[in-house]
Amino acid sequence: MKPSSEEEEEEAVRGVGPWDECFEVAVQLALRAGQIIRKALTEEKQVSTKTSAADLVTETDHRVEDLIVSELRKRFPSHRFIAEEATASGAKCVLTHSPTWIIDPIDGTCNFVHRFPTVAVSIGFAVHQELEFGVIHHCTEERLYTGRRGQGAFCNGQRLQVSRETDLAKALVLTEIGPKRDPDTLKVFLSNMERLLHAKAHGVRVIGSSTLALCYLASGAADAYYQFGLHCWDLAAATVIIREAGGIVIDTSGGPLDLMSCRVVAAGTREMAALIAQALQTINYGRDDEK
Repeated sequence: MKPSSEEEEEEAVRGVGPWDECFEVAVQLALRAGQIIRKALTEEKQVSTKTSAADLVTETDHRVEDLIVSELRKRFPSHRFIAEEATASGAKCVLTHSPTWIIDPIDGTCNFVHRFPTVAVSIGFAVHQELEFGVIHHCTEERLYTGRRGQGAFCNGQRLQVSRETDLAKALVLTEIGPKRDPDTLKVFLSNMERLLHAKAHGVRVIGSSTLALCYLASGAADAYYQFGLHCWDLAAATVIIREAGGIVIDTSGGPLDLMSCRVVAAGTREMAALIAQALQTINYGRDDEK
């Protein structure tokens, strides 16, 4: 008997497989975190800086991260964690073979500070250094993006499919600036954007949230994404979602993705990813596992 659309939608959210419980807990925590972020968006905030004047953190980042990590530790005490604010406070960022949660409590903190509504919570999960699933909640639009290895990618239960565009001259490309704002870094950043525009790309967009930009790519709303200066917690959940939507996620060199390398190219097609990678000059942000 063929399942109903309602049953298919429920299965898309709940999933089936060895990490069912982990996935379901991640979904519920992402939704809870979204409620906190949505409420805090319009309130006064205590804002601090981290690596640069443009690298912001608020009390809500810490509150959401503490909620997610504490609840996961209760349920899965043997698991390991990589979380943005803990890492900023000195925790080591190492991906081992143990089940590992990779968490960004608020992606788009600068947006959040300015009440610009493009903000998300991102929860990725890896086992044996292989990404198993990703959950990203676009808090203000109440869109829940999910992907599980081998089981597809969905937004609110609707299956996602990347763009199949291969021509850079017909592409909408997304990127983010990164926290470095010194003259040399900005020169390369603007040069990379200029190269794509000279190649007649339809446009280059910066929305202030790498995880949501990558979700837009997964949904087919953009054709490519690149960035230097993002982190594993920006990338882990979204990588699963893009791959399960049929897309490609690689290193800016054109080689395989290195989750700790602080750089990425993603696209709907391998041809598009290669064109983007070939156009880029490198901005060195080091590695997450060496900081």
